[in-house]
Amino acid sequence: MKALLYSMTPEQKVYVDQWNKEHPDDDLQTTDDDLDAKTVEQAEGFDVVSVLQVFDLDEEEVYRKLASYGIKHIALRSVGYNIVNFDYAHKYHLLITNTPAYSPRAVAENTLTSAMYLLRKWGPILKNEREDLNFVREANLMSDEIYNQTVGIIGVGRIGSATAEIFHALGARVIGYDIVENPANEAFLEYTDFETVIKESDILSLHTPFTPDLEGMISAKEFKEMKNTAVLINAARGPLVDNKDLIAALKNNEIAGASLDVMTGEEAIVMKKFNDISELPEDYQELVKMPNVVFTPHSAYYTKTSVKNMVNQSMTDAKRVLSGEKPVYPVDE
Repeated sequence: MKALLYSMTPEQKVYVDQWNKEHPDDDLQTTDDDLDAKTVEQAEGFDVVSVLQVFDLDEEEVYRKLASYGIKHIALRSVGYNIVNFDYAHKYHLLITNTPAYSPRAVAENTLTSAMYLLRKWGPILKNEREDLNFVREANLMSDEIYNQTVGIIGVGRIGSATAEIFHALGARVIGYDIVENPANEAFLEYTDFETVIKESDILSLHTPFTPDLEGMISAKEFKEMKNTAVLINAARGPLVDNKDLIAALKNNEIAGASLDVMTGEEAIVMKKFNDISELPEDYQELVKMPNVVFTPHSAYYTKTSVKNMVNQSMTDAKRVLSGEKPVYPVDE
C-alpha cells in the first residue's frame, strides 16, 4: 500500500513512522498541506489518500483528479465527514471512510472537564484573581455538586454513550436523545425526547454528527427553553449551534455558560496564532471576553491514544479496501 497522508503534524508523524516500521511492505508518506485543488497533484502515484482537516473538500477538481490517478478511497482520520462533498464522491466513484472510534473516551473526558470548569465557576474565579487580585469568595461564585445535576446528552453514539457513563458514575442523573435508542445504554442513561433534554438539563452536551438538516439545531428557541442556570457544551460540530443566538442567550442570561470545542467559522482560527483580539472574527471577539465561556481549539479528541488510533484505524481500512475486503468504517450521505 502506498498512501499519502495530508494535513500531517509532528505528533501524528510519530505513528506514521511506527506504521512504516511495522509494515515494511507499505509506504506511508506525509505532507503538511491540506487537500485541495492546488495540492491534489501530490497524490499522483499513490493508492489512497488520507486527510484530517477542518476545511471542506468542496472542489470538484479534487475528486476528478484523484479518480484520474486511479485512487478510489479517501480515508478520513476523523469522526466527522461533513467536509466531504458526497455528490462529487459518488460522481467519481470514491469511497469515503472515517475513524469513529479512535477514542470516544477522550472527548467524553474533555466534556467532563468542561462541565466541571463551568459548574464550579472557575472562569469568573480566575478572572477575579488574575485581573483584580480579588480572592474573595463572593456569593455569586457559590457552585453546586455534580450529583445534583441533570446531564442531557443529544446524540448517544459512541462518544455520547461514553460521556453518559462517566457522568452517571459521578452520581448525576443522565438523560439522552437519539434517533436510535441502544438498550445497552439504559444502565446509565434514561432515553427521552429532544424537548425534554433541552428543558430539563443542567448540563447540555452535544455529540451528534452534522448533517444539513441539523444546522442551527440549538438556536434561539432552544436557548429560551433551557434553564437559565444551564450550561451548553459543544464538542461535536460547530454548525449545530447558531453563533449569534448563543451570544444573545449568554448576554441575556438565558443560559449560564458554554464550552465550545467547535464552532461555526472555526477554520478561521484553529491552528493559527494571533497578535491581537481585533484579528479574530467578531463573534469570537465577543465570546472570548466572557468568563463563563470556555474555548478549546477543536482539541477534545487530542490525546496520545486518539492520535495513534486515527492513523492506525484509517490505514487499516485502507489496506482492507485495497485487498478487496469491505471497509470497517464506510460513510455515505
